[in-house]
Amino acid sequence: MNRDPADFGKVALLMGGRAAEREISLKSGAAVSAALDRLGIDAHEIDPGPDVLEVLRAGGFDRAFIILHGRGGEDGQIQGALETIGLPYTGSGVLGSAIGMDKYRTKLVWAGAGIPTAEFALLHAPEDLPAAAALGFPLMVKPAQEGSSIGMARAGSAAELEAAWRAAAEYDDAVLAERWISGPEFTCAILSGRALPLIRLETPHVFYDFEAKYQADSTRYLCPCGLDEAAERELQALCLRAFDAVGARGWGRVDFMLDADGAPKLLEVNTVPGMTDHSLVPMAAKAAGIGFDDLCGEILATSFGSGGGGVRR
Repeated sequence: MNRDPADFGKVALLMGGRAAEREISLKSGAAVSAALDRLGIDAHEIDPGPDVLEVLRAGGFDRAFIILHGRGGEDGQIQGALETIGLPYTGSGVLGSAIGMDKYRTKLVWAGAGIPTAEFALLHAPEDLPAAAALGFPLMVKPAQEGSSIGMARAGSAAELEAAWRAAAEYDDAVLAERWISGPEFTCAILSGRALPLIRLETPHVFYDFEAKYQADSTRYLCPCGLDEAAERELQALCLRAFDAVGARGWGRVDFMLDADGAPKLLEVNTVPGMTDHSLVPMAAKAAGIGFDDLCGEILATSFGSGGGGVRR
């Protein structure tokens, strides 16, 4: 970390929240809190409620580190609230957060920009199911605005598609169905405008689901990812372009797969990725020679507005 800890002033570490990913956010927040403490930064854990702006105003905070996953923290809501009180914050701004959280609109942006992504259909009601089935089975079905693989399922038939849609609709009235990709899965962590080494994910599960992400010991994370140097650089550049296309800034992650022909198909953007002991951004940072504490310091530095979404003072 290049800045003096005193430069950051008093930091509000926003963690927890009320989204489906609350428990993951609390774990991420605890890890970040310990790192900021080791860096000598005056950080205070805050689990935001309806009075969060009053709490922040009364606390005399100089900036906020957002580690709220999912709705309310990763979708532009807290970013917009912080903008109204002029409090700088980490990561993407309102627009990038809102688009990145919405998998359907992310895909629309990418399609318009010529960025490759799996064919997809949006499901709101039973009458939308035929359009998804027309993509061909199997399909991946997921809530359009959830993370951590919550509500995701593979559908191999019309009956499974309907069941998967109904299950995903418990989390979001907008559900995304996309053509199943059978190739390897990768993730590209992004930090202050640069792509970190790619990680290849391997799991014996049908797909990289919640258990594979946070609970299973059978998931393998390969970094180096096994691609040759030129191919990795090309994919990193594509992910940086995809990140920029949705208006994301500061730090985050772009997930993608390679199809049976080896062509990339981008899946989604995460603008507030996990920072737990199973999380991918810390793994990629470590491969790039950046320790966890310094990673947290670099993320906090995005609140100064240089490549981040924070308010400039």
